[in-house]
Amino acid sequence: MTGPVATDAPAPLIDLMRQVPRWLVLTGAGMSTASGIPDYRDADGAWKRQQPMTGQAFRASPARRQRYWAGSFSGWPRVAAAAPNPAHRALAALEAAGRVTGVVTQNVDRLHQRAGSTRVVDLHGRLDRLICLDCGGHFSRAAFQRRLAAANPGLSTSGDEAAPDGDSPVAAARSQRFRVPGCRRCGGVLKPDVVFFGENVPRRRVARVRQLLADADGLLVVGSSLMIWSGLRFVRAARAAGQPLAAVNLGRTRADELFDLRLTADCTAALPAVAAAL
Repeated sequence: MTGPVATDAPAPLIDLMRQVPRWLVLTGAGMSTASGIPDYRDADGAWKRQQPMTGQAFRASPARRQRYWAGSFSGWPRVAAAAPNPAHRALAALEAAGRVTGVVTQNVDRLHQRAGSTRVVDLHGRLDRLICLDCGGHFSRAAFQRRLAAANPGLSTSGDEAAPDGDSPVAAARSQRFRVPGCRRCGGVLKPDVVFFGENVPRRRVARVRQLLADADGLLVVGSSLMIWSGLRFVRAARAAGQPLAAVNLGRTRADELFDLRLTADCTAALPAVAAAL
């Protein structure tokens, strides 16, 4: 391979994917912006909004949990209403054609599955499910939204800004009044079944991705700045193994120097073109 090659046209990516038969795809927040879910970072990789909730803060502080759930109550409807976009559907089509062997997503919106992808690893978990930190039970986020509404009558979610993790900025006075029900089973603390900022991805999940990477011929990164280690580690592993590396991303990434090909383009236009060609 000669590279890194930077381009805004899909033709070089199509040529590369014709040469390399089986690709594992790693996706980030840029994959879902066209579905109405905002991303975290700008084109230079800097935060666009306040840093997300950390796992340590959520566990340690009842007030921080209260603030999180007040924001999530406002932000969840936008995430729940989101639909897969052409980029999601293109990856599902490439999987059906045998060109994509799996999708590893840093997103928690489950849009890949709704688009038809079947071999998906939710690296950071899934926002549509809760886990009780006390008894370990799993519960529906949609059902919990109804419990939150019942516990906070008259509180509207309309017009609020959403964040990629379903959170939303809220005024301190509103969060201080917000009531958060406990686990129906044990009364314990409920948390979205996602990896919060500062938490570790479960080891078994990491091992699963490493196996998928070993079984693939190349790694394609879509819509991720790779600013956090959870995704960057797999790019570095692919480079160490000598696998072809390509990216489709509108901004810079933390691994730009590692790619054989870097496509600076909107994934909702580039991936359908790739799927149609292959």
